[in-house]
Amino acid sequence: MATTITDSQKPFSLDPYHVSDVFGFILPAPLTELPPYYQPWMDIAQHVTELIYSHTLRSHILKMPLLNTRFLESHRELRLAHLALSVMTMGYVWQEGENDTVKILPRNLAVPYWKVSQRLGLPPILTHADAVLANWKKRDPHGPFDIENLELLVTLPGGDSVRGFFMVTLLVELAAVPAIKSIPLVINGVQCGDAETVTSALEEISQAMEGMTDALKLMHAYVKPDVFYGIIRIYLSGWKDNSSMPAGLVYEGIQAEPMEYSGGSAAQSSLLHCFDELLGVKHEDNCGAFLTRMRNYMPSSHKHLIQDISLQPSLRGFVQQEASELLTAAFQLCVTKLMALRSYHINVVSCFITVPAARARQLRRQGNSSQEETVSRAPTALEETGTGGSGIMSFLKTVRDRTRDVSLPLDNRAMQKSTNGAQPQNTQHTTHQTHLQTNRF
Repeated sequence: MATTITDSQKPFSLDPYHVSDVFGFILPAPLTELPPYYQPWMDIAQHVTELIYSHTLRSHILKMPLLNTRFLESHRELRLAHLALSVMTMGYVWQEGENDTVKILPRNLAVPYWKVSQRLGLPPILTHADAVLANWKKRDPHGPFDIENLELLVTLPGGDSVRGFFMVTLLVELAAVPAIKSIPLVINGVQCGDAETVTSALEEISQAMEGMTDALKLMHAYVKPDVFYGIIRIYLSGWKDNSSMPAGLVYEGIQAEPMEYSGGSAAQSSLLHCFDELLGVKHEDNCGAFLTRMRNYMPSSHKHLIQDISLQPSLRGFVQQEASELLTAAFQLCVTKLMALRSYHINVVSCFITVPAARARQLRRQGNSSQEETVSRAPTALEETGTGGSGIMSFLKTVRDRTRDVSLPLDNRAMQKSTNGAQPQNTQHTTHQTHLQTNRF
């Protein structure tokens, strides 16, 4: 029987965590300009790619004035400043590839970067929260939120493929919005013992997970594997667990000792962390430690949401206790769809990293040192790892297998009922799907 949440059990809400009803974890309406005082930053950040190709980015940054961060007032100003300083930093470090890196980030970049990072609770390196969540604008402000009407605020080498990589990842985040909005319904339903509400919310979540997988499939249409592997990846790489920069990077004016930070990783998205905590998926040993560390690369409010979901009564335990066929089927469908999403991510990684890496090794064995094939430009230090520093394929397969561990047994009839019942329940989700489908090649 359902119960009522008491005053001591306030309903769980997304309000304290800066999660948008429309955009989820995506930063709504990012700024495109900073106050005029910070124009020297934007002048460089908006031309990083050209300056890298002309081998002059480092010299331009060294001439840049040391600016005070106290005139940055709003959260959106801080996010744009962090994005701009991040792409400058990645370009400065990797301008000449893995064989001519730097040991020191100059004071005029390092000091303001550190201060902005401290105010946001983000590390001083390019993160998913920068490159994806806060790096977009609509070409037509009144047009749809789809890949043809989106563009980046700042970019890195890689042309259309780097735009495609960040924009497709953004659309995966957008497809997840109905699921994120359903999490409080699940938590409050468990608190009240309302199996019907929990079942309905879990069906919405599983639908959204399928939408995320559909969005991820766009990667093949908008990103060229050889360009991603041979050009883009190095600019997403960090200075932790990277043999190209074994000592890390000195942030001049902050401390004399070098610091280590991981590069960009899908594990920096809060989405799957939320789903894992909700469903009770446990990651242990090296995988668990890496995923936990990646939470330090998220906006602090999103990290707190994940932590607070983990403190709620067990959804899986509630499902077992209720022993309802429909509820169990809805839970299991979520597990199945999350496994499918993770399996498809493995497919994408194979296409964009494993296969090009094998080709790059083949070219080296043949003694082909020419730059004619794009993959041959790739850094050798990252062949077996993700840009975040993980041993990528073994990591992804282990994470998927731990997802399977929370599966609950059910008969085929219940699963069929849940699958048939999981139809779109609101126009917002349908709209997101329509935008994805109209742009699928």
